[in-house]
Amino acid sequence: MKKAHRNHWVLLVLAASLAASCTSGKSRHEAGGSDEKMATRASGTLTIKGSDTMVILAQNWAQAFMKANPGKVVQVSGGGSGTGIAALINGTADLANASRPIKAKEQKQLAKRRGVEAQEFHVALDSLAVYVPASNKIESLTIPELKAIFRGKTTNWKEVGGEDMSIVLYSRENNSGTYAYFKEHVLDNEDFAARAQTLPGTAAVINAVSKDPAGIGYGGIAYAGGVRTVKVAPADGDPVEPTMENATSGKYPLSRFLNVYTAGEATGVAKEYIDFVLSEDGQGVVEGVGYYPLPKETETTAAK
Repeated sequence: MKKAHRNHWVLLVLAASLAASCTSGKSRHEAGGSDEKMATRASGTLTIKGSDTMVILAQNWAQAFMKANPGKVVQVSGGGSGTGIAALINGTADLANASRPIKAKEQKQLAKRRGVEAQEFHVALDSLAVYVPASNKIESLTIPELKAIFRGKTTNWKEVGGEDMSIVLYSRENNSGTYAYFKEHVLDNEDFAARAQTLPGTAAVINAVSKDPAGIGYGGIAYAGGVRTVKVAPADGDPVEPTMENATSGKYPLSRFLNVYTAGEATGVAKEYIDFVLSEDGQGVVEGVGYYPLPKETETTAAK
């Protein structure tokens, strides 16, 4: 009986040891999983979300940056400026691309959620262009005329010197920075006409306008393929073409900065990426895509 009793305890000890071994192995596995996540971050993965206007530009920046920095990964997605800033606020993006300035309420949300302020980096210039199909003979429109058109007050092209046909409006969705910019600077923050057709990206607007003889839309200058841009005149000025020179000088009334936002000070891979974007090589990518590089004096401008 004593021998049987000893054997019983030996078996219990072995079982406990085995259990401990399994538990230890599980802990190592779990720790390894955590280490893998840490290693992924340490390897330099950068997540960027936001402006559809900027998505092609950002994808080109990402490719050039990764080529120059093997082992670092930059993931870019669109969804609109508002979507990108929301992702920055909730921590699901490292950087937010935006074709409009961050709003005061978004700054407050970021400060409340993450305890930091957004840092704004101007990264390129854009002339927000007004597009018509190639068949439309209209050469220019004033800001007040554009307001009347997109507010739904002017409904026929003959009212602004065009052919006798109803105007078809193409607009961006309300989470778009381009939508917000156009609404502020052209519509004086009044609402778009209810009949305006909202589309998810500038490419979609361009595609629709190019196929519609009565269409008109707006978007970033880099997308101007298959359509024609019209000159835009302020209420009391001459029509201006959306060229790089006119955007850089501020003469074109709808010229704007394209921006990247960080949550707090840019550090690590985020800083390396922004430094690249503002470098000569990065600004060369801007021009290659069809936007306008920053004037030399604003290349490194950063403001809260």
